[in-house]
Amino acid sequence: QVQLQESGPGLVKPSQTLSLTCTVSGGSITTNYYYWSWIRQPPGKGLEWMGGIAYSGSTYYSPSLKSRTSISRDTSKNQFTLQLSSVTPEDTAVYYCARAELWGSKWSDYDYWGQGTQVTVSS
Repeated sequence: QVQLQESGPGLVKPSQTLSLTCTVSGGSITTNYYYWSWIRQPPGKGLEWMGGIAYSGSTYYSPSLKSRTSISRDTSKNQFTLQLSSVTPEDTAVYYCARAELWGSKWSDYDYWGQGTQVTVSS
């Protein structure tokens, strides 16, 4: 069974860079046709897809976040990471990593999710 777990600091100051790591067990992030995403949910709001990295290493980003988002991976550790620069209080959210089989164009495509980690942006 595939398991994902987010880790990183829970408090980030405005203008700094948020950095999170998703550790995957039970499956390889390089296995063909899987897609690995970062998704967040601000308080009282819906889920927002931020971006992801495919089994091939290709990355994809939400247009609204692309300018300050970077997703990378460490295949030796079976991890992928999120960096979100220049954060503001509006970036406060629960951050999830999740896996989709094939592409992941809708929420139901994601069959495995991490528990989520709360990140608060505050001075």
